[in-house]
Amino acid sequence: MNDMKNRKEMNRSFLFVLMFCCGLLPNLRAEGTAPCRYVDPFIGTTNFGTTHPGALCPNGLMSVVPFNVMGSEENMYDKDARWWSAPYEFHNTCFTGFSHVNLSGVGCPELGSLLVMPTTGELNVDFKTYGSPYTDEQASPGYYSNRLSRYRIKTEASATLRTGSLRFTFPEGKSHILLNLGEGLTNETGAFVRQVNSREVEGMKLLGTFCYNPQAVFPIYFVMRISKQPLQNGYWKKQRPMHGVEAEWDPDQGRYKLYPDYTKDIAGDDIGAYFSFDTQEGEQVEVQMGVSFVSIENARLNLEAEQSGKQFESIRAHAEKIWNDDLSRIRVEGGTEEQKTVFYTALYHLLIHPNILQDVNGEYPAMESGEIRITQGNRYTVFSLWDTYRNPHQFLTLIYPERQMEMIQTMLGMYREHGWLPKWELYGRETLTMEGDPSIPVIVDSWMKGLRDFDAGLAYEAMYKSATLPGAQNLMRPDNDDYMSLGYVPLREKHDNSVSHALEYYIADFALSRFAAALGKKNDAEYFRNRSLGYKHYYDKTFGTLRPLLPDGRFHTPFDPRQGENFEPNPGFHEGSAWNYTFYVPHDINGLARLIGGKKPFVEKLQRVFDQGLYDPANEPDMAYPHLFSYFPGEEWRTQKLTRALLDKHFTARPDGIPGNDDTGTMSGWAVFNMMGFYPDCPGQPEYTLTTPVFDKVTIRLDKKWHGQDSLVIETIRTSTEAKYIKEIRLGDQVHKGFRISHRQLVGSGRITFYLKEP
Repeated sequence: MNDMKNRKEMNRSFLFVLMFCCGLLPNLRAEGTAPCRYVDPFIGTTNFGTTHPGALCPNGLMSVVPFNVMGSEENMYDKDARWWSAPYEFHNTCFTGFSHVNLSGVGCPELGSLLVMPTTGELNVDFKTYGSPYTDEQASPGYYSNRLSRYRIKTEASATLRTGSLRFTFPEGKSHILLNLGEGLTNETGAFVRQVNSREVEGMKLLGTFCYNPQAVFPIYFVMRISKQPLQNGYWKKQRPMHGVEAEWDPDQGRYKLYPDYTKDIAGDDIGAYFSFDTQEGEQVEVQMGVSFVSIENARLNLEAEQSGKQFESIRAHAEKIWNDDLSRIRVEGGTEEQKTVFYTALYHLLIHPNILQDVNGEYPAMESGEIRITQGNRYTVFSLWDTYRNPHQFLTLIYPERQMEMIQTMLGMYREHGWLPKWELYGRETLTMEGDPSIPVIVDSWMKGLRDFDAGLAYEAMYKSATLPGAQNLMRPDNDDYMSLGYVPLREKHDNSVSHALEYYIADFALSRFAAALGKKNDAEYFRNRSLGYKHYYDKTFGTLRPLLPDGRFHTPFDPRQGENFEPNPGFHEGSAWNYTFYVPHDINGLARLIGGKKPFVEKLQRVFDQGLYDPANEPDMAYPHLFSYFPGEEWRTQKLTRALLDKHFTARPDGIPGNDDTGTMSGWAVFNMMGFYPDCPGQPEYTLTTPVFDKVTIRLDKKWHGQDSLVIETIRTSTEAKYIKEIRLGDQVHKGFRISHRQLVGSGRITFYLKEP
């Protein structure tokens, strides 16, 4: 097995060098320094980064991804045999098709269905045996390709916003294209398909049950067309024993019944459609897939609008152009080639989610209902807010404000339709994954930074509702009764994540207090500000960490502040130890320092987190820890040292170059911000911590409508390659004091210059 993995990496490396030397690398085109050349979609595809190298457009509904987490019986990668939460893993070696519409960087398996697989030889529709090893993988923004060793087929994938495009180059002989509706990442089963004509099928597949929520299910509708007239086409369905008859087959051995002469509808849990041809050597067959979360008619409408009269190459070229345009909003100079690759790939990952939901006619499924509505702008989905409230939405506010504004409008639309702002929304369903009230800091942060083209009164109504409604009626804060009466959430069950819940509420309440103050609601502002300081209840001087509390106010016993380091269950804390959460009070760092004993004990304790390996670079609650030193004059150098060291260690241009789940761009957001030299360490507070930039020059294209400037230039002056610490910062021609900066100062300066010194 290791030999196969090594050969795969060697093949990719050799192919890259060969194509580079021959001038054939797809990314290195006439654009010269076009940022797409620095994107490597294979970064994060192992080490549980759960990204994928599939083809998609920025924030697009469609993604077309190589599916390799299921293989042959000899080389089995069963998605149900281990926790596969992505359709692709770099070291897996058996390709079983292209999945359509996928998630990137998430921790639970979902979507990844509508698998299209090309084969040759005798028709075989059993996914356990039709998989193929593959070589010659290539991936760039909007494009993926490989060669199937078993069948001598070259596969290629590209995408538009709502449709997928595949091109298969076949050898001479019998060839087939399979549409598998039974397999995929989703935990749901059930589908139907009908033949429209000999080259087109349509149907529906059920998806959902994301992260154990059995109610969060939804249909995906599709229309699939092939460019070549088949000699034969039909369906398949997994066999079942006949009632009262001793069947000669075992239904668990993957035997399927073919329906070559049946042309009406077919439905079931494990079904598919096939198209068979005679092909010439080098003959190409294209497959178009349109999808919709509204109807089959809309799936066809999307396909007609976005692919009518177009062939694969034009679709690929258009996808690459869109990516270059989006990535070009930030231009970097200096740094190494690897650093540029890390930066632009992270930026690429940041722009995958949230993705649009509406069809070309504006129709979309309303939140938590069967109603179909029409949107005038973009309607978004996949709001992984427990993750993305920490930095992706701050990034969008700065670089892509028009999209962030539409996302806020979407969130308020969900409140109008469902009565709640989203927590972890997926295609119109609320999955309730993770904890907290994360929409509040997202909306408040944007408001504080000038994005105010929304109904602030409605937003405040929604926030106030979730902050004050009793727990039995509260979808966002089910333990709100204890929180409001005690000031903390007590441990009532062994593994109820009580401390994690409360810390999220404190941050949301802080943001809400800022919003209330901005709207002139002084009493509410004071009330929520005071409530946000309830974290102090949890501080235990004996251990010097936060510690779960019982309903009577006593600390939970026994207690180990390091329990949870390996994601094992931990009373009071979710996916982490007490050390991962103790400094997770970004809105009151000075207050926490006083609680700990002052500046010196605070700094020493925080430094110990890094020195003793207590910091988890892949865990959201502690991801801002390196920036907290900059709250204390004279200690800022620690932030500058740590951010650079963590970038160098955990973010690389290798497949394992993300330290864990990318969490729909959150890990990538950490890297992008820090490589530019600033980071938003407190959601809801329009400020950044400044740190040492990686590049000599960063030019950010701003939107004058939102920011009052059309560009921001970040320049770094180094005395040598060893100069990694900040000596002086200038905003324009003025010296900037301190190592924190407001959003208004940053975007209003037009230019910020860092002067570095050696240690």
